[in-house]
Amino acid sequence: MRIGIDLGGSKIEGLVLDHDGSECVRERVATPQDDYHGTLHAIGDLVAALEAGAGKTCSIGIGMPGSRSRATGLVKNSNSVCLNGQPLHRDLERLLGRDLRFANDADCFVLSEATDGAAAGEVSVFGVIVGTGTGGGIVYRGSLLSGPNGITGEWGHNPLPWPFADELPGPACYCGRHGCIETWLSGPGLARDH
Repeated sequence: MRIGIDLGGSKIEGLVLDHDGSECVRERVATPQDDYHGTLHAIGDLVAALEAGAGKTCSIGIGMPGSRSRATGLVKNSNSVCLNGQPLHRDLERLLGRDLRFANDADCFVLSEATDGAAAGEVSVFGVIVGTGTGGGIVYRGSLLSGPNGITGEWGHNPLPWPFADELPGPACYCGRHGCIETWLSGPGLARDH
């Protein structure tokens, strides 16, 4: 049996799938805000609850905001800024006592849609997620395009196109710039603006 976890900026949701892909158990908890160690333990507790519901130990895959640096193994580009610069993969493997699989959450989404979802069979697929952050991924001919930095398809840190004068320089973004699309088009961005 397999566990899939969606680590988001507002919630952490997990489910257990059996050998034929049927959902067996689903749990959801709030993401501890600005608390790296709290996030680790929330994931650990969620895995324990999912495995208790499944009645067995499972393999685990985690979709996360941002990406893991190929050079350092540390998280980068995450809108859950407490994850940035942290060895999330290593720390969770140590906490859970097993090997884990990690991937960018938007990449997971677009690959799923291109494989057996709304875009199944399409040659080129661009998928967008808008939640606590704004992300995206690209699949071409059935393969995920990740690029040298693991962020191909991410569009949330492009500047707002064609801004009006009163929209400049734009809201400050966690990335250090102003006016990123994510500061306008995300849950927190929409809440701030409206």
